Formats: sequence, structure tokens, C-alpha cells
Amino acid sequence: MHLRTKSFFHILKYSIGRSRNCSKYSLISIRSYSQRKPQVCMFAKCYRNAYIVPCSQGGIHPWRFFSCKDILKSEQAYWRACSANYQELTVRIKQRLEANYDQYSSSLSNLVIKFGEYVYFEENGCIFRSKLGDTGEGDSEPLLSAEALPFDDSLIQRIRISPDHRYMATGIKNANSEESACIVVKLNTLSKVKCVIPNVFSFEWATEDILFYTVQKNLQCHDVYLANFSGKCSKLVYREHDARYFVDLYRTKDKHFLTINSNSKNTSEVWLVDCCHPLKSPVLVQQRTEGVIYHVEHRNNELYILTTYGEPMEYKLMKAPVGSCSLENWLSIYSVKEKTKVVDLEMFKDHCVVFLKFCGHLYLDIISLPSNSVHSVKLPAWACSFELDPHPEYTSNVCYFWLASPIQPPIRFAYSLVENRLIECTEREAPIAMNSCRTLRLEAKSKDETWVPITVFHTANNTQLHRRPLLIHVYGAYGIDLNMSFKAENQMLIKDGWILAFCHVRGGGELGRGWHQGGCMMKKHNGVQDLQACIRFLHECGYSQPAQTALMSLSAGGVLAGALYNNDPHLIRAMTLQAPFLDVLNTMLNPHLPLTIEEQEEWGNPLVDETCKEYIRSYCPYQNIKAQEYPALFITVSESDQRIHLAGLLRYICKLRKAVQDHGKGLQSSNIILDVRSGGSHCAPSWDDSLEQVATQLAFLYKELGLDKPE
Repeated sequence: MHLRTKSFFHILKYSIGRSRNCSKYSLISIRSYSQRKPQVCMFAKCYRNAYIVPCSQGGIHPWRFFSCKDILKSEQAYWRACSANYQELTVRIKQRLEANYDQYSSSLSNLVIKFGEYVYFEENGCIFRSKLGDTGEGDSEPLLSAEALPFDDSLIQRIRISPDHRYMATGIKNANSEESACIVVKLNTLSKVKCVIPNVFSFEWATEDILFYTVQKNLQCHDVYLANFSGKCSKLVYREHDARYFVDLYRTKDKHFLTINSNSKNTSEVWLVDCCHPLKSPVLVQQRTEGVIYHVEHRNNELYILTTYGEPMEYKLMKAPVGSCSLENWLSIYSVKEKTKVVDLEMFKDHCVVFLKFCGHLYLDIISLPSNSVHSVKLPAWACSFELDPHPEYTSNVCYFWLASPIQPPIRFAYSLVENRLIECTEREAPIAMNSCRTLRLEAKSKDETWVPITVFHTANNTQLHRRPLLIHVYGAYGIDLNMSFKAENQMLIKDGWILAFCHVRGGGELGRGWHQGGCMMKKHNGVQDLQACIRFLHECGYSQPAQTALMSLSAGGVLAGALYNNDPHLIRAMTLQAPFLDVLNTMLNPHLPLTIEEQEEWGNPLVDETCKEYIRSYCPYQNIKAQEYPALFITVSESDQRIHLAGLLRYICKLRKAVQDHGKGLQSSNIILDVRSGGSHCAPSWDDSLEQVATQLAFLYKELGLDKPE
């Protein structure tokens, strides 16, 4: 797991209910003040001397099913009975995947965090630090052991070091649930756990002994607390009262301000905490304005504001004096052209580096802040995704980042801000994407004549493409791009002659904010029609055929995949889904579920709008199951998933089985499997479980497409 900071732009990439288990960022406008009695939290014997930690009657309500236990037992028995058919092939695929991951382990290893004169890093679940320049094994100082972590299967998600290096705050998540905690370690000759704060989602140091943190309850963050370690006290600072908003914290790169951020899906609000005076009341930057998202950085007594305010609807960079930072004083210094996606943004002392995606290609825009001049650089054509190095130095003149593609392991690059020069930092052979594989960027015309991008990969010497198996990937929700990062299984599939197609349909964010708005709320049908058009276009171009085509998606991508499964089952032979969102209507009609209110800006509000209710019904996968022949289906879900409730998936499977049997007059012809896993949380299994899941899903596809012959 990468231990990385949130850059200036990461506030805009917060995870949304049914999306992947990524971080979720927002701002807070808490106006009611109160103080709760501190409580002692003891997770393990090692915390015997850990003193009070405030807070939060937090945690996650399990929202477990009660009426579906018999159905669950039946499905588990069914999977046990048929899993033997896939066991040998699963083992073989898993061995191949392990070999691939071993080959590229240097590219995929955890990134370290540099802070001051030290480097902090994770190894085997433990946290160590060493001084810069020290290379010997004995030079590393252990700070936190795996045995000291509060959960049996803990993931280290975030590290924050106090300005004087006296404390380390570590964010821990339970790999098998949404449960989280923050462990504060006092760093001295013998590091020891100072305290544990349960249910913490985000946290930042304001001073050497004052930590701000947010509390997660039922998948929501509305409360911000301040913990004063010199006074051993804690208090509630702000509370967000609107359930649509999610609260997160960020510290500006110059360390002058801590920002309290409260974001809904399309509106945000920011409050500033002066790190020199952290006990003073936060100052509002700009009151929330419907449809305006913004986030702030600080430089030379000016706020730099990344925002959607104004025309065009894409993001702009503006600035305003700290003392008069309301909307009327925002001055635009940079904007992107229409249909351009701002992927990320990093702030340096005299430069701002913007990562962009336009027409399927990645670009850098380097903004000189003193002169407001912009220098643009096109990144290598094979690159489909990028990741910044964690915790880049604010005063550095070099920006480090990694480029990758679904079939190309990450390669490290640097951009010299002084020389305006792109440098590849890793000496290696030419990228795989150029050597042995073709990367094509195509477009399909959707029903309303909108052109939909598709990225296709296949081996350069692949002949008779119409006979090759085709694997379609789709997501199309929340303005989140389809994942185009490297996965070892993609290389294996390419070697086996598969064609991989990534369909960038509306509802995602690949073509900017308008692309998302064109596929959300009352425009969800656009995403479904885009997916239909992409698959038909690929077949017409000679890429495989329906009998050799499979569809794969996860989480909210299950809405579009499930809709196509109902409407055009003849276009594919098989489908695999991981933790899919398939019952949109019943979920959005239940305001007691933790994410329903928050997600109304994506799906609409059928509780008060009958038109919206009927529109959701028209595409909802669960509502549109009918008696017909369906492609083979394999669904994987965690039993403890709190975002996609197991009861809904069990109802979906039962209804689907009945429809297939009704069509076949009592005979079960389609192969429909639900694999309920005991470990992991939403789309976030452990390493071993993840490898097992991927191998099992691929074994299912190889069997269904008749590709299961031994090598």
C-alpha cells in the first residue's frame, strides 16, 4: 500500500459510496460547538499505558442482513459444489500471476515518505525510519510494530509527522471492514504508543503537539476534533450538519494553514486554521455556492484556489489575498480547455504542476507562479495513468512521478522545473507497450451521436483478431476515470491472445466535468448506450465476436454492466463483477442507509421526485431482470461489505435465477455464481485474497469462453 500525502488536487478525488475503497475528501462547516467526555480506548495489551482519547461514538453500523441467511447458505453451498470445476485452472492462473508480480516487484513496491532529514517507510506491516543517506540494515529505527496494530489484519494508510519530529500519527484501517483508527507514537530513544483514537478517517498536525482529526461514523465524516497532547485534552471543533457533505483535512504545502474541507458531490466549502494560532476559530474562505467546488493552497500571503467557478465548467486556478478571499476577489490565472480532465495538481514554492488528460493522452502544464506563464509538455504516448511521488518537497525544483498503463509497469520520471526538461529516472528496456503490444485509441458513436473513447490493447503480432477473446472494462460513475493503472493479470491476458478494451463512457471523468454530468442523474441512460455502442463498434471493427466477449466491472460500474446484461445479453458471453451496485432504486429509497442522502447528487432523489423514481427504475439492473437467456455471470463480494449490502445481492441472484428458469421452463441453463468471501471490505481484499479472487474470476472466464485448455 502506498503511503502518500494528499496533493493539492486530491481533495477532488474523494471516494464515493459505491466507488472503490479510496480516500474520501471534503470540507466542513461545523457551527455547533460542544465537548465530550474523553474515553479510554484499549485495543491491545500494548496500549495499557495509552492515555485518554476523546471522541466519537463513531464506528460503522454493520447494516447486516437478517432475512437472507437461508439464501446465503444456499449460495455458499452452490459455490462449494461447483468451485471444484475451476480449482485446477485457478491454481495455474494464480501461479502465473505470482510470477508476474515477482518480476515487477521493484516497480510495485511501497513508496517511502521523506520528511525533513528522515525517511519513513513500511515493511511487513511495521513502520521504520532512517536518516537520509543511511543505507545499512542496522541504520533503520523501528517505530511501530505489526503486533501493536489494533486490528488482526491492519492496513497502514497514512503517516503524519509533527513539525518537531516528536510525534508520529499513523492511520490504520481494518482490512476486513471500514473500521479505522489513528495511533499516535511518541518518537524518542524508545518509541512508544502515546494514544489511540478510534474511528479516525483523516488527520493533520497543526503544531508540534496539536493534532486535528475527523471522525467517521456510518461511512460519513461530519466532525472535526482537536487533540492537544501538551494539555492532554480534546474538543470538538466543527460539525457538518448536511448529510450530503463529507469532511476531510489538508495542510497546505508551505505548512502555514490547515484546511477543513466539506464537499458534497458538486459543492464545497473551506475553512482555514492558522497553524501559528491553531486554537483560534477557523476562518471561512467562501460560503458554499451550489455547483461550485474549490480547494485552496497558500503562498506568499495569497490563496491559490482550484475551482469549478465560472465558465467554462472545467477547473481553473485562481488566487486571492488571504485577508479578502471571498468569491468576488478571486482572480483567474490559469484554466483548461473544454473536455480536458485535470488528473492531479502539485504545488511547489514557485511553480504549480498540473497533470492533464486530453483526447486519451497525458500532459503536463507547468505554471510559473511569479510570472503566470505556462509551459506544456506531452507525456509519452503509451502512458495511461500517473502517480505522484509521496510528500514532494515544497522547495524542490524537481517534480517526480510514475507513469504506467494497464500492461506497462510503472516507470519513474522527473520534470526539472528550472530546465523545463522531462527525465526518465529508471534505466530499463523500452516500454512493453511499445515493444510487443499495440495501443489503440478509438471512438464509437453512441445513440445520440456522441463519440465515446475506447482504449484497446493487443499483441502486435496478433492475427485473426475476430477469433480472439475480448475483455471489456467499464465504470462510468461519480466522475471517476476507469482504472488504467498496471495490473499483472493484464500482461498475462495479452500473452494468451486476449484483446483488452477500456470503454470510457459518460458518467466517468475522462473528458472533464461535462463528461460526468452527461452520465449522471437523469442522464444515466447515456452511459448504458455508450457501453452498447462501444461493444458493437469493436465487433464491427473485427475485434472478437459476442461468443468470445466478456465484460468486467466493479462497484458502481455494476449499474452500467448490469443494465447491458439485461438489455443486450447477446453482445457478451460472460460477465464478472466485484462488489457490484445492482439495486439502485431500493437503495436510494432507503434514507436509513449511510450513503443514500450523500449520493442523491449522483443518482437523484426518488424519495421526493416520482419522475426520478421511474427513471431509476428504467435502468436499475435489479428492476429490469426478465425471463430470457442470460450470459454466464460470476459475482464476488465480501460478506462484511458495508457499501454494497449482501442482502441486495442475494435478492438479485434469486430473481435472476428464477427469470432464467422461467425462460428455460424450469431448466437452469445460464451459469450464475455468487462467491461470498469472508475477508476484506468493499473492493479491498488483502493481497492473498485479491490474488485468489482475480485467479478465480479469470478461471471462470477462461472456462466460459472455452480457453481452459492446459498450456
